[in-house]
Amino acid sequence: MLSYIEKGKAEGAELLMGGHPLQIGEGLFIAPTVFSGVTPEHTIAREEIFGPVVSIMTASDNEEALAIANDTSYGLHATLFTNNLAKAHRCARALRAGTVSVNMYSEGDNSTPFGGYKQSGFGGKDKGRESHLQYVETKTVFINVE
Repeated sequence: MLSYIEKGKAEGAELLMGGHPLQIGEGLFIAPTVFSGVTPEHTIAREEIFGPVVSIMTASDNEEALAIANDTSYGLHATLFTNNLAKAHRCARALRAGTVSVNMYSEGDNSTPFGGYKQSGFGGKDKGRESHLQYVETKTVFINVE
């Protein structure tokens, strides 16, 4: 994680807060880290960082924001914030992510499928009825019985 933070700084992102280890307990803990001035070309914008690192990117409109969000090899989860319900539905449909949250953080529950698009996840779904589909191979057979 520290190498991602160093790479973010080296590539020109502005470190607003955090970015250093915390000396608490045993193990390695990283302070919540926020970068601004991040562009889609930055490594911290293109790769999954499983830690407390947030990258702030700007977009001129919804279409550019969706293009930036979808221009990645990953698609586990996306969150959007809006007061416009129609916009929320349009953007959620357009986002290439396995889960989309609107105006909140969510993990879902056992009745909803969980898994990513593209290179996120393991190619299947956890939870929900969809989780069982990874154990079957569906086949369609057409036979002409003249």
